[in-house]
Amino acid sequence: MRILVVEDDVDLSRQLVAAMTDAGYAADAAFDGEEGAWLGETEPYDAIILDLGLPKIDGLSILERWRKADIKTPVLILTARDRWSEKVAGINAGADDYVAKPFQMEEVIARIRALLRRSAGVAKAELECGDLRLDTRTARVTWKGTAVKLTGLEFRLLSYLMHHQSRVVSRTELVDHLYQQDFERDSNTIEVFIGRLRRKIPADIIHTVRGLGYCLSAAVDPEGSAKKGS
Repeated sequence: MRILVVEDDVDLSRQLVAAMTDAGYAADAAFDGEEGAWLGETEPYDAIILDLGLPKIDGLSILERWRKADIKTPVLILTARDRWSEKVAGINAGADDYVAKPFQMEEVIARIRALLRRSAGVAKAELECGDLRLDTRTARVTWKGTAVKLTGLEFRLLSYLMHHQSRVVSRTELVDHLYQQDFERDSNTIEVFIGRLRRKIPADIIHTVRGLGYCLSAAVDPEGSAKKGS
C-alpha cells in the first residue's frame, strides 16, 4: 500500500513518512502544492495525507482539482485550522477525513488504515483469507493462530493482496503500489517476493492467473482460471 504525504513543514513531513513506513506502507513526500497536485494526478496512491496551508497551491484547491479530474484516492486532511467552517469546506471539497494540528501520530495512522479498509470495501481491522489473518492495527500476520514473520516488502505485498482479495492483481499494479516513487522498480522482482510468501504461508492461497497476475483467495482455483505456479 502506497501513501503520499503533502506537507510543507519538513520536520513534520519526515515524521509522517517515517510513521507510515513503520506502519508498513510505502510513503512519498511532496513539500508544496504544485508537486503534491502533480504526484496525486500521476501516481497511483492508495491514500493521501494533505495539508491545507501549502505554498504555490493551497490544499483545498488541490483537492477540488483532483475530484474534478475524478481522482478517487482517499484523502486525509491535516491542518492547523480548527474552525468548523474550514473543516466543512474540506469535506465538501471531497476529503474523506480530517485531523487538526497538533495531533497524535497514532490517530493519523489509525485514520489512514480506516480509509484504506473502506476504499477496499473492508469493515474489520483484521483481514481474513481462510485461516490467514492480517491485523492492520498491529501489522501482525498469523496462519491458524501461529505468527508468520515477514519482511517489510513481503508484508506490503501480502497486505495489498489481502485488501483486494478474489481480484486478479497484475504485476504492474503491485509494483505501482508497493514501491516509493524514487525506488528502482522491476516487475520481475514481484515473482521473487510471491515465491517467498508462498514459502511462509500456504502456497495455494496465492494463485497465479496466467498472463494476468495474482489472486489471493482461499478457494483452490477461483473461477477455474488460477493455478499455483509462480
